[in-house]
Amino acid sequence: MITHVVLLRVKKTVPAKEVERAFGAIGALKGRIHGILSYSWGPYSSPEGLHKGFTHGFVMTFTDAAARDAYLPHPEHEVVKSMVFELLDGGLDGVIAFDWAS
Repeated sequence: MITHVVLLRVKKTVPAKEVERAFGAIGALKGRIHGILSYSWGPYSSPEGLHKGFTHGFVMTFTDAAARDAYLPHPEHEVVKSMVFELLDGGLDGVIAFDWAS
Protein backbone atom coordinates (compact mmCIF):
# COMPACT_ATOMS: atom_id res chain seq x y z
CA MET A 1 0.00 0.00 0.00
CA ILE A 2 1.12 3.56 -0.74
CA THR A 3 0.14 6.48 1.49
CA HIS A 4 0.07 9.80 -0.37
CA VAL A 5 0.06 12.93 1.85
CA VAL A 6 -0.39 16.39 0.36
CA LEU A 7 -0.21 19.68 2.29
CA LEU A 8 -1.55 22.86 0.72
CA ARG A 9 -1.23 26.54 1.47
CA VAL A 10 -4.55 27.95 0.28
CA LYS A 11 -4.81 31.71 -0.35
CA LYS A 12 -6.67 33.50 2.45
CA THR A 13 -8.96 35.10 -0.14
CA VAL A 14 -10.39 31.78 -1.38
CA PRO A 15 -13.98 31.30 -0.18
CA ALA A 16 -14.66 28.18 1.92
CA LYS A 17 -17.09 26.87 -0.73
CA GLU A 18 -14.29 26.90 -3.33
CA VAL A 19 -12.00 24.99 -0.98
CA GLU A 20 -14.73 22.41 -0.33
CA ARG A 21 -15.41 22.11 -4.06
CA ALA A 22 -11.73 21.44 -4.80
CA PHE A 23 -11.36 18.83 -2.07
CA GLY A 24 -14.62 17.22 -3.20
CA ALA A 25 -13.21 16.97 -6.72
CA ILE A 26 -10.08 15.31 -5.37
CA GLY A 27 -12.20 12.83 -3.43
CA ALA A 28 -14.31 12.04 -6.50
CA LEU A 29 -11.19 10.65 -8.16
CA LYS A 30 -11.54 7.61 -5.89
CA GLY A 31 -14.48 6.44 -7.98
CA ARG A 32 -12.81 7.28 -11.29
CA ILE A 33 -9.20 6.12 -11.01
CA HIS A 34 -8.45 2.48 -10.26
CA GLY A 35 -6.37 1.68 -7.20
CA ILE A 36 -7.38 4.50 -4.84
CA LEU A 37 -8.38 2.86 -1.55
CA SER A 38 -9.20 5.83 0.68
CA TYR A 39 -9.27 9.61 0.86
CA SER A 40 -9.67 12.13 3.66
CA TRP A 41 -8.99 15.85 3.95
CA GLY A 42 -9.30 18.79 6.28
CA PRO A 43 -7.99 22.16 7.42
CA TYR A 44 -5.08 22.46 9.81
CA SER A 45 -6.35 22.13 13.37
CA SER A 46 -3.42 21.37 15.68
CA PRO A 47 -2.58 23.69 18.58
CA GLU A 48 1.14 23.00 17.99
CA GLY A 49 1.43 25.73 15.39
CA LEU A 50 3.98 23.80 13.31
CA HIS A 51 2.09 24.05 10.01
CA LYS A 52 4.49 26.64 8.52
CA GLY A 53 1.57 28.36 6.81
CA PHE A 54 0.07 25.24 5.24
CA THR A 55 -3.66 25.46 5.74
CA HIS A 56 -5.16 22.21 4.42
CA GLY A 57 -4.12 18.67 3.70
CA PHE A 58 -5.31 15.36 2.38
CA VAL A 59 -4.30 11.73 2.62
CA MET A 60 -4.98 9.21 -0.12
CA THR A 61 -4.02 5.56 -0.07
CA PHE A 62 -3.33 3.40 -3.11
CA THR A 63 -3.23 -0.35 -3.52
CA ASP A 64 0.40 -0.20 -4.62
CA ALA A 65 3.04 1.95 -6.30
CA ALA A 66 1.75 1.02 -9.77
CA ALA A 67 -1.70 2.44 -8.92
CA ARG A 68 -0.13 5.65 -7.57
CA ASP A 69 2.10 5.93 -10.62
CA ALA A 70 -0.93 5.55 -12.93
CA TYR A 71 -2.86 8.19 -10.91
CA LEU A 72 -0.18 10.89 -11.15
CA PRO A 73 -0.39 11.52 -14.94
CA HIS A 74 -4.06 10.46 -15.23
CA PRO A 75 -6.07 13.05 -17.25
CA GLU A 76 -8.74 13.40 -14.54
CA HIS A 77 -6.05 14.00 -11.91
CA GLU A 78 -4.52 16.67 -14.15
CA VAL A 79 -7.87 18.52 -14.34
CA VAL A 80 -8.30 18.47 -10.55
CA LYS A 81 -4.66 19.42 -10.01
CA SER A 82 -5.15 22.52 -12.18
CA MET A 83 -8.22 23.47 -10.14
CA VAL A 84 -6.30 23.11 -6.88
CA PHE A 85 -3.24 25.03 -8.12
CA GLU A 86 -5.43 28.08 -8.74
CA LEU A 87 -6.22 28.17 -5.01
CA LEU A 88 -2.63 28.00 -3.81
CA ASP A 89 -0.62 30.75 -2.24
CA GLY A 90 2.74 30.65 -3.99
CA GLY A 91 1.93 28.19 -6.77
CA LEU A 92 4.12 25.10 -6.48
CA ASP A 93 5.67 26.53 -3.32
CA GLY A 94 2.21 26.17 -1.78
CA VAL A 95 2.19 22.38 -1.97
CA ILE A 96 4.13 19.51 -0.40
CA ALA A 97 3.57 15.90 -1.45
CA PHE A 98 5.07 13.00 0.51
CA ASP A 99 4.51 9.29 -0.11
CA TRP A 100 5.55 6.10 1.63
CA ALA A 101 5.00 2.40 1.18
CA SER A 102 3.73 0.17 3.94
